[in-house]
Amino acid sequence: MSRKLCCILLLLLVPVLVLAQERVDLSVVNRIRTEEFSNSKAMDYLFYLTDVNGPRLAGSPGYQKAGDWCVKTLQEMGVTNPREEKWGPYSHGWTFTYYAGHMLEPAYAPLIGTPVAWTSGTNGPVTGDAMMAIIESPADMDKFKGQLKGKIVLTSAARDLPPPSAPLFTRYSATELADIGMFTIPSAGGRGGRGGRGAPGQPIMTPEQRRQFQTDLTNFMKAEQPLAVVQNSALEAGIIQGGGASREIKDIVPTVVISTEQYNRIVRLLTHNPPVPVKLQFEVKAQFFEDNTDSFNVVGEIPGGAKKDEVVMIGGHLDSWHYGTGATDNGVGAATTLEVMRVLKALDLKMDRTVRIGLWGAEEEGLLGSAAYVKEHFADRTVMKTTAEHEHFAGYFNIDNGTGKIRGIYTQGNGMVKPIFEAWLEPFKDLGADTVTIRNTGGTDHQSFDAVGLPGFQFIQDPMDYDTRTHHTNMDVYDRVQRADVLQMVAIEASFVYNAATRPEKLPRKPLPPPQPAGGRGGRGGGAQD
Repeated sequence: MSRKLCCILLLLLVPVLVLAQERVDLSVVNRIRTEEFSNSKAMDYLFYLTDVNGPRLAGSPGYQKAGDWCVKTLQEMGVTNPREEKWGPYSHGWTFTYYAGHMLEPAYAPLIGTPVAWTSGTNGPVTGDAMMAIIESPADMDKFKGQLKGKIVLTSAARDLPPPSAPLFTRYSATELADIGMFTIPSAGGRGGRGGRGAPGQPIMTPEQRRQFQTDLTNFMKAEQPLAVVQNSALEAGIIQGGGASREIKDIVPTVVISTEQYNRIVRLLTHNPPVPVKLQFEVKAQFFEDNTDSFNVVGEIPGGAKKDEVVMIGGHLDSWHYGTGATDNGVGAATTLEVMRVLKALDLKMDRTVRIGLWGAEEEGLLGSAAYVKEHFADRTVMKTTAEHEHFAGYFNIDNGTGKIRGIYTQGNGMVKPIFEAWLEPFKDLGADTVTIRNTGGTDHQSFDAVGLPGFQFIQDPMDYDTRTHHTNMDVYDRVQRADVLQMVAIEASFVYNAATRPEKLPRKPLPPPQPAGGRGGRGGGAQD
């Protein structure tokens, strides 16, 4: 047999040899499944995070309340040193305590809506004539200078609502999972993130240009002094989907987002020939908190044995937007992570490595909490100087893709872990989880670890109604979380954590990346639903 043929055969045998050597303790897997399916507290944890604590916008009283509850819950489990680990400073906090919206003329209608984050309040009800002021580029501001004072301004055109052509609720098919699992060789000059084509006739802005434009528009509205600004929801059927205003600019014009059907009605009235005058009324009560306050992450440990200096981490972000109660984004990730810690403690599993939970703050504003934690403990990505903790890190597993059950895991281009994870998923094929892909996925906290060369991973989850109904909306509530899926997630993640904490070697790593200049978080990569 030629040397070349021997080499080829050896390469073909490597995955088989890794699988054969990757020991999975099926008795422990069975104990984890039994504990979770019989005694789960995950949905109770979700109840407290959502129905009781409510929205958890970074820097808000709701976030602080939820963090305090998580620390208390970890203490009750027997987790070691649960704490709120501060990082910052983080701008100013904000919350709202009241919203009311009404169309008074030409016919009365209550307006379904919510204030955007960090908007100012109205200081009592404000009533005024509605006015269209579509501003989509810097040049558009000059058209409306001096015309907006005392008006209630609508900032975009009506949006067409064609009949739905896809189901609201989906799970991955076998074909789709097979496609996710296939490796695609990168092509030159890739397209980049999810961007958008922009409005017809308008130039496409870079992310930096878009951020500057939004800042300029906020300052323009402040100077023009309309009574309020009204935005159109990005989703239909009464679902309110929006974001936030600038955290850095104080006293912005009160800004609300209302349902697209009602927004469209107002636009039709104003743009009819002849126009029909519309009178609107809004009231928002909003409160700001001390500037430059620190935020925090919730952290706690289960100490390891023979290799207690080495650490396996699990996590997800604790913060949410304020439109619903942050159930699918990301109360479910926080609740499942808490439940994994409970299961590991309840079974008193002996693990060589320390297991650490991280519930991150301000993920929605750019992975800020996890990035701050990684910089403090492991490495500063801008210079890529690593710490001693970096060497002792074994792996990180993240949940932040909504309520869908786990179907597999993204390896972030780390082909060395693929056969390992395939062995770990083998006992869960009967629960629908068997896809391991070398593909990357973006948009959540595992990226903070991956960015400094640490093995950080996000699970593949069924899309469900995340993009169609719950993502950053008033429908992101407890009712949209599927209990059976949550229990499946916990069983798989707990087993992954146990395997990572007990295998002879730490998970293999990709090469340390080069230093990265400071910048934004980037877009949400393909495959991520959050």
